[in-house]
Amino acid sequence: MWGPEGLDEVEAELLGPQEELKGRDVLELGAGAAQCSRWLAAQGARPVALDISHRQLQHALRIGGPVPLVCADAGALPFADGSFDLACSAYGALPFVADPRVVLREVRRVLRPGGRLVFSLTHPVRWAFPDEPGPEGLSVSGSYFDRTPYVEQDDDGRAVYVEHHRTLGDRVRDVVASGFRLVDLVEPEWPRWNTSEWGGWSPLRGRLIPGTAIFVCVRD
Repeated sequence: MWGPEGLDEVEAELLGPQEELKGRDVLELGAGAAQCSRWLAAQGARPVALDISHRQLQHALRIGGPVPLVCADAGALPFADGSFDLACSAYGALPFVADPRVVLREVRRVLRPGGRLVFSLTHPVRWAFPDEPGPEGLSVSGSYFDRTPYVEQDDDGRAVYVEHHRTLGDRVRDVVASGFRLVDLVEPEWPRWNTSEWGGWSPLRGRLIPGTAIFVCVRD
């Protein structure tokens, strides 16, 4: 799944035709419990799941599966140049770094020529709206152009969660400046079958404003 709307890779084929994934070396960034990597392995690909969170990778270990797990910073990938055919990230890594170009340039380095990167994140327009699933979440409450990051702190004032806002234009410029060619920008519509509601996600909001942005990039 690329996001809460429910768009899946079987339907979208953003990484390429499903039958062509077999034998491909794929890097999943911000893999969490490695759900995407397990799906890729089931298609015959050779995925590597990377996350900076040891605890997230422990979840992946408990679930199991034939996927190598790497605990590392996405901005300093521990791989040789040209190690992968594809890279993907579903709501991982990129929203949580202050300078996404560092990550993008590292991904470009480890991709082979012609390699593809596909990543999804919260659609930038959502930052102007409250994170509420009901009608109160449909009124603009802040500036879309305010790039102040969202920060959660513990009782001692230490940041325990940070997510960075960049406009859609910022994201496009980051991709291009990092040496990629942007070949598609997908904004999934909320499907009628999806009745899920959690956090700021709901059919009400999903049918009126975009929730996810998916960037399809190629390393020429």
